[in-house]
Amino acid sequence: MQKLPLVAIGLAAGIGAAAHARPLTIQDVASFSRIGAADVSPDGRWLVWDQRETDMAANKGRTDLWRLDLTRKGAAPEKLAADPARNESAPAFTPDGRWVFFTADKDGKSAVWRISIDGGAPELVADQDVGGFRISPTGDRLLVWADRPVGARSLADVKPGAKGGSGRTYDGYFVRHWDAWSDGQRSQLFVLPLKDGKAEGDGVAIGGALVGDSPSKPFGDGSELAWGKDGRTVYFTLREAGTTEPLSTNLDIFAAPADGSAAPVNLTDANDATDTLPTVSPDGKWLAYVAMKRPTYEADRQVIQLRNLATGETRALTEGWDRSVGSLTWSRDGTRLYVTAGDTGNEPVFAVDVKSGKPTRLTGEGTAGTVLATPKGYVYTLNGITAPSDFYAGSGKGKPVRLTWVNRDKLAGIDMPGIAHFSFRGANGDTVWAYAVKPAGLAEGAKAPIAFLIHGGPQGSFGNGWSYRWNPAVFAGAGYAAVMVDFHGSTGYGQAFTDAINQDWGGKPLEDLKLGLAAATAKYGWLDGSNACAAGGSYGGYMTNWIAGRWPDGFKCLVTHAGVFDARAMAYETEELWFDEWEHGGPYYEVAANYEKWNPVHHVTAWKTPMLILHGEKDFRIPYTQGIGAFTAAQRRGVESRLVMFPDENHWILKPKNSIQWYDEVLGWMDKHTKGK
Repeated sequence: MQKLPLVAIGLAAGIGAAAHARPLTIQDVASFSRIGAADVSPDGRWLVWDQRETDMAANKGRTDLWRLDLTRKGAAPEKLAADPARNESAPAFTPDGRWVFFTADKDGKSAVWRISIDGGAPELVADQDVGGFRISPTGDRLLVWADRPVGARSLADVKPGAKGGSGRTYDGYFVRHWDAWSDGQRSQLFVLPLKDGKAEGDGVAIGGALVGDSPSKPFGDGSELAWGKDGRTVYFTLREAGTTEPLSTNLDIFAAPADGSAAPVNLTDANDATDTLPTVSPDGKWLAYVAMKRPTYEADRQVIQLRNLATGETRALTEGWDRSVGSLTWSRDGTRLYVTAGDTGNEPVFAVDVKSGKPTRLTGEGTAGTVLATPKGYVYTLNGITAPSDFYAGSGKGKPVRLTWVNRDKLAGIDMPGIAHFSFRGANGDTVWAYAVKPAGLAEGAKAPIAFLIHGGPQGSFGNGWSYRWNPAVFAGAGYAAVMVDFHGSTGYGQAFTDAINQDWGGKPLEDLKLGLAAATAKYGWLDGSNACAAGGSYGGYMTNWIAGRWPDGFKCLVTHAGVFDARAMAYETEELWFDEWEHGGPYYEVAANYEKWNPVHHVTAWKTPMLILHGEKDFRIPYTQGIGAFTAAQRRGVESRLVMFPDENHWILKPKNSIQWYDEVLGWMDKHTKGK
């Protein structure tokens, strides 16, 4: 069925029709304001958040703090803290609601500051270099995390100076992770006393003899930490380090006294898979968290668990719900949990009843996040394919209320594409869902060339969400009809569908892509199926390499970003071995045939489609040598090809100027091969 873009109705009502509408560009996207971390005051009056603006000259973003009075109808957001010399971020209210704590860079360090919710000059709280913080419910302690040498007893224990030569030495994993070489430091937890709102001393480490990162790396944050209601206990997620760390997804939840007087206790030791997102109930009696069942599998279903903190008794709350919970927030009255979970191309907010475990969907289309409980309900962010994030408020009754429109002026005059969400029969006859994005202003009866976008993960989704990296609306703005298929292995369609890609990387997913493109072109006459380019990153980049040899007549050109080219090399070079070994059924030396069955390197002799290859030199997840290998193969085969290497990027392209260059290269390549430009 044809659907209007998520933002289209709001644009028409809020701004009015633009006299000279124009398509969206990557320059627009790079300039958009971005909502980040947020908090709501205990009395429910104030919403505060950090908001990023792009400093194009400096090739980076900078953040300020904003506030919004939720009690005033039609109130406008206003800046709370905006020192141009600092980046203010990660705001959090004190228990009395008078102060907002936040982090800001100072003299090259990330320190903790505070500012009155009424405004005024910020005040320094803790001057040590930290990664983030959580304020205790009693307001007298500050939990911080910071990179420090293994075994540090306080924040004063810093990395010693280099001695001798420049060589790094390692006796075990990790030698490097995500985009950084291991340097003997770990993200560790420290508690500092607060007196009159200021931290005293250098804190005490509460991790005991544990070695690991808390929050976890590379993507962990404050959602992996929680205070007990009485402010005496800290709950945290950690994967114990050791020789098996790159082979393990065994995150556990520990409890530790906030004064460091005893060693942490592992609350989830019985489960060798992931346990994370500890969240304490408002009455302090329950610990909610999510748990997976299968060790070494990063995309297993996350089921909510409820642990009685007095007895230790634990029950699985959402075992009967075939969705994977991505975030947890207790309602203020403790009767339900607000959660987000992927669901058929969208990621709504659900309310889960803590007695029955029954989920109730609260929001409609789009991707929700940053869910915050209020006395009257909840606040959350929402975005979609054609709409960057804004804040909304809901009560569980009636239509949610839009609170912000942070990019109203920047969106004015931009004509967003139309969106169609459709399903078809894919591999094994299963229902597979997809999106088709129609360029704005496409003439009646005209056909648009296709940008066939393939998501990464592989357990991921190209659903109804905004992206600052792979943005379908930008491709549509350049005149392409974007088509995105959520093939077998995608999330949000039940765990069996997600599991179906295991040891079948080039099987059912490729069949789904072929059937999906055929279904889309048959259904929508504005799609030019004979004039298409396929593009993907990570697993999507693997798939374009696979397509090059297994579907060589399907496309006018290919775009491979950070894709696997040689499965054997990948098996030994990637930093998180558990990922590759789960996906292919074991280590390469034991099940080599599983890797080689779907290895693109074996089909290079069939390559003939022009290929653009892009990679980040700091990518340790799929090392940049994979990109070089694919480029070398194409060049040796005489296939028209181009390599773009970003020396300052990792698995993702994040810097504003690099993002613009990335799109210039990709769209230029596609224009050349579909439009003859």
